[in-house]
Amino acid sequence: MTYPLPNATADLSGQTALITGASSGLGLRFAQVLAASGARVALAARRADRLESIAAEIRARGGEAAVIPMDVSDHAQLIGGVAAAEAALGTVSILVNNAGVPDAQRAHKMSIELIDLLLGVNLRAPYILSCEVARRLIAAGRPGRIVNISSITAFNYQGEGAALYSTTKAAIVRMTETLAVEWARYNINVNAIAPGAFGSEMMDGMLDRMGDITQAFPRKRLGDAAQLDSTLLYLASPASDFVTGTCIKVDDGQNSR
Repeated sequence: MTYPLPNATADLSGQTALITGASSGLGLRFAQVLAASGARVALAARRADRLESIAAEIRARGGEAAVIPMDVSDHAQLIGGVAAAEAALGTVSILVNNAGVPDAQRAHKMSIELIDLLLGVNLRAPYILSCEVARRLIAAGRPGRIVNISSITAFNYQGEGAALYSTTKAAIVRMTETLAVEWARYNINVNAIAPGAFGSEMMDGMLDRMGDITQAFPRKRLGDAAQLDSTLLYLASPASDFVTGTCIKVDDGQNSR
């Protein structure tokens, strides 16, 4: 096979992308970026009103978008959401598992309900969604890309009061590795991104609790969601055809201390 020079493209025309947690923060940016690169985007989150306004903005720029109301803690909504996205925009060929919740409590003080919520949203939901998207791709004989959003806390935890969050994000990395092996034969690439501290609604809550954490960072700054654009596009596009089972850390050296 002859490849072009350079063998890199971010053209996602003809692809349908499903993004969870798309109503704000990183998920919102991910949806906008994928749409700007030509993908039809299915916006999934609980806040349907927010999704409607985001979809309208994407359509105003010439893109295609569908709103998928989804509580990822409900497995029926996960399965139904993939079906709804496919009915509206075609087979989902790009899945971004972005939705997540923090714990913000010491491990020994967490209620069973909060433990179940974190495991359900941060690990169970991405697993179920990945399996449902893969099942449909395999049936259709189509390749796909799954991008799981982990966290730098999967590799470095300083005891800030997020032990279970860190645990679930480490599990996401391992899930990425195992599903990549299982589905490589079907041309479904599974990769992950481990962001450091980026500005978001979740991060705002952490800053309220902990103060200005950036002073401990080498460059004393939070990331901007736009600084994840290139990594997301690389993993979602044909440019990463030979990359699967990989987790890319994007943390500005924050993890080096």
